[in-house]
Amino acid sequence: MKDTVQNQAADTVIIGNRHLSIEDVVDAADGRRPVRLSPDDSFRERIARGGAYLERLLANNGTVYGVNTGYGESCTVTVPADLVQELPLHLTRYHGCGLGRHLDEPATRAVLVTRLNSLAQGYSGVRVALLEQIEHLLVNDALPLIPEEGSVGASGDLTPLSYVAAALVGERELRYRGAVRPTAEVLAELDIAPLKLKPKEGLAIMNGTSVMTALACQAWSRADYLSRLTTRITALASMAMQGNRGHFDPRLFAAKPHAGQAEAADWIFTDLPEDTDDGVMRLQDRYSIRCAPHVIGVLRDALPWMRRDIENELNSANDNPLIDPDAGWVLHGGHFYGGHIAFVMDAMKTAVANLADLLDRQVALMVDSKFNHGLPQNLSGATAERAMINHGFKAVQIGASAWTAEALKLTMPASVFSRSTECHNQDKVSMGTIAARDCLRVLELSEQVAAAALLAANQGLALRLKTGELAAEALPAPVLAFHQQVSALSALVTEDRPLEADLRATLAAMRAKTWALYA
Repeated sequence: MKDTVQNQAADTVIIGNRHLSIEDVVDAADGRRPVRLSPDDSFRERIARGGAYLERLLANNGTVYGVNTGYGESCTVTVPADLVQELPLHLTRYHGCGLGRHLDEPATRAVLVTRLNSLAQGYSGVRVALLEQIEHLLVNDALPLIPEEGSVGASGDLTPLSYVAAALVGERELRYRGAVRPTAEVLAELDIAPLKLKPKEGLAIMNGTSVMTALACQAWSRADYLSRLTTRITALASMAMQGNRGHFDPRLFAAKPHAGQAEAADWIFTDLPEDTDDGVMRLQDRYSIRCAPHVIGVLRDALPWMRRDIENELNSANDNPLIDPDAGWVLHGGHFYGGHIAFVMDAMKTAVANLADLLDRQVALMVDSKFNHGLPQNLSGATAERAMINHGFKAVQIGASAWTAEALKLTMPASVFSRSTECHNQDKVSMGTIAARDCLRVLELSEQVAAAALLAANQGLALRLKTGELAAEALPAPVLAFHQQVSALSALVTEDRPLEADLRATLAAMRAKTWALYA
């Protein structure tokens, strides 16, 4: 029985009195693991003390920003006691002006988990009932409809998080069981009473970095996997073009000891069959093959510090003001500022776009008979008598170039485009949510380039195996298994056919992290 309880706990993302990881958020977002508040009494008692402390402070005529004052530039306006209870609902309502596309379901779950974890730090002056209301949304997969656009990233993600606050009180709309429906109707169906917000609770929900941080968790996970896949694609491309394994020799990389760069080189070196030294390979391959570890390694080396900053933000109290009921203080600050997430996302999208550029160059080499070391033009698998009318991967290379160009165009950093807002109270803002959205779009485009490069490299390898220039038994077992798995998604292109379905199937497998890529 004890083992069963422990296994259930291991399969559940527990919020409260513990550090959440990026993987916790992504697992919850993708529906692999349920989310529950900690049942620990000490955790729940601390949360309760925060709300009670704030109530006592107000009863003794204390002044707390956003509780009995106006918001932002209006912080000098004292709210009469008889209106204090109405103030949080007004905050949620006037911020209901988001536009653009809506966050998809995984991103919305990630937002709920991230905000719940921030409030669970115990410095926000909210009730346990508020945390439980967010938990109810997650447990029932009743997801607020959150527009993507409208946050400058300080004072936090106010506008998008207002849609979370609205869901808790029974307003606006939810996605529930595949349909968009009025929140009040769904809550009634689930027998969940709408929450009546206490004085600081509207501000506590909205005044934080949880949208940008949730998106950053998703971006980190995708970037990590894409860097691994780019490494495997490089190995396939090198084999397809009879490249020189010596470019990835561990002895070479010991002389320039960037850990991530050496890691990528070692993965490629291990993926490649041992050199036969038969005089076929070039002495030096072109840069998009030879320098691939140096490109991939930039992201691999950056991922650890990116994880550090994302997880610090994830496990922080990032609203304002913060309250410690045990020490008896209320401090006003700017923890809603998303500068760390903004910088991580700006840096990540640049490193990821460089992967797209690398893969695009590899595809360009593979389809060109002047550079691909004896492969057919455009990687066509057509027989000689039909070669004139078949064009293989010609259009796929054009598509990859288009997706790469768009990804590169989006690498302009968002964090340097601060705008003064809200009567110059928010006169320096992070743009963290815009940076995160940009990064996810760069990832989407780069994954499309990776799908094209993967199918092209797999086609090139298949052609070498077909002609006997490379023996299947010479391939390391993980590489041969990978080649066979990809070939099951996209068979050898002999006669021209539309490849959209193949590319989409490859993208789906990639985004589901179907392939185990390196330890």
